Amino acid sequence: MQTASYYLHATQTFAENGIVNEQFVLIENGKVAAITEQAQADIPVIELSDLRLLPGFLDLHIHGREGCDIMDAKRESIEHISASLAKHGVVGFLGTTVTSTWDNTLAAFAAVGEAYINQPKGAQVLGAYNEGLFFTEDHKGAHDEKYFLPLTLKNIDAIIEASNGSLKVMALAPELPNSDEIIRYLVSKGVKPMLGHTNADYQQTCDALHAGACGGVHVFNGMKGIHHRDPGTAGAVLLDKDAYVEVIADGIHLHPAILDLIYRLKGESKMGLISDCIVAGGLSDGTYKLGMLDVHVNEGVARTDSGSLAGSTLTLERAIKNLIKLADIPELQAVHMASLVPACFLGVDDSLGSIAVGKRACLTVVDDNYQVQATLIDGQLVFANDELKQKFNAQLN
Repeated sequence: MQTASYYLHATQTFAENGIVNEQFVLIENGKVAAITEQAQADIPVIELSDLRLLPGFLDLHIHGREGCDIMDAKRESIEHISASLAKHGVVGFLGTTVTSTWDNTLAAFAAVGEAYINQPKGAQVLGAYNEGLFFTEDHKGAHDEKYFLPLTLKNIDAIIEASNGSLKVMALAPELPNSDEIIRYLVSKGVKPMLGHTNADYQQTCDALHAGACGGVHVFNGMKGIHHRDPGTAGAVLLDKDAYVEVIADGIHLHPAILDLIYRLKGESKMGLISDCIVAGGLSDGTYKLGMLDVHVNEGVARTDSGSLAGSTLTLERAIKNLIKLADIPELQAVHMASLVPACFLGVDDSLGSIAVGKRACLTVVDDNYQVQATLIDGQLVFANDELKQKFNAQLN
């Protein structure tokens, strides 16, 4: 058991209000207690020489990693995904489904619901995300339309019940019948409706946003794009000042100029990074399953037989680096797009998402190239390289 109080001393700390140099971050009972220029002599110091201390990342849209999938509907798969994410700086995630059979879908939500109550050892399960079933064929992506279902209260209630209170986000196509009614119902249940895999026009999307939809699922991908006579789904969610958009910054799903465009329109507070990672993440090229479809991974890019992009093999630290490199987004803002921005969207920013006094000590340590060296949840190491493990053990055990 680690001691209740210690300092982390990094070359740079990405604090909530700015990047600070050579500060001592005091961890007490799993929380950030102070950020100071000097350490008290009687409290151990973990020296993070030439490293950066960042807030832990939150991946709110992820299907799987390293051979495991949320659709496995197994505790051991969630544990494996959790451990894999911790190696990449993620401290919390939403277990995300994909279109499959109804029975498999409900079983997957039950598994996420169980992990939400009895947390895994690595990145924590912040809830469930339904990406599946309630879409249209036009922009189906890697979703098998044979399994699409009507958007009904009965189906929604069954998912909410199966998730055991863990359902946080529901993706849907707003052109489906009864969508506005369902959106208002989801909001009343504390679930965030997001718009995706849709051919909705600009007005249909605006109506859905007015009814309570929160924004766009992996913006520009799986939705009607911008045309000069119809701004489409993408135009509506980008122009609505309150709409949140998910961004897959892997250099494949979005051109660098589009990343820049999204940033100019949404700013730093409504643009959240996701991985949309699938079972192939962290594995070699080959053929894998995403839901009911075969997915072929070549040079890390996943596609269906038809050539449609099928999720990604991205990690959030790579996404941050891509934002900085490809779209010239300031470092702290890029980091917050993987931490504070999704925390605000999910409503957990009072305790997660940034390095600030009083918040949980859910942190990641990276080098100058954004390679993750350690991840902490509530002040406890859940991943570290050998050198940092030795430092923690020497000072705290």
